[in-house]
Amino acid sequence: MKKELCIIPCGRKKIWDKYAHLGAVSAKEAYIGTFHRLCEQYATTYFDNWIILSAKHGFLLPVDTVSGNYDVTFNMKSDEIISINTLKNQVIYKNLNKYENIVVLTGKKYRPIVEASFHKDVTIQFPLLGSKGIGHMQRTLKESVLNKKPIHQMF
Repeated sequence: MKKELCIIPCGRKKIWDKYAHLGAVSAKEAYIGTFHRLCEQYATTYFDNWIILSAKHGFLLPVDTVSGNYDVTFNMKSDEIISINTLKNQVIYKNLNKYENIVVLTGKKYRPIVEASFHKDVTIQFPLLGSKGIGHMQRTLKESVLNKKPIHQMF
């Protein structure tokens, strides 16, 4: 059986938007937006292994700690945005290079970042790329989980 990994986006809405007093939390608890939650539901339904991609922190395991609120995206100009070299290093030291197949539940802006971060021999799928916006992506994810029909190609 081939080793599969699902990568989901973090999202703008975070736990500190509701509970400003909170300190550090796990990555699994940090992101509370609708799209992120639907991606997480999909990932936990169809994959044993999944991670969150953050423009500030890079590849986050669900148990990794996020120290506090931030507002950074990959399409911004900011010193806070993680570099491709750091992402490549995270792939190695977080042992993400053991996966042969990766499914990425994001739009097109993440594609060059993910593809540059992993070895060229890895199969990477972006099953939401043909979507007509965030609403369509959310509906697709919701229906997939509800109907038990994955949108990614089974390897």
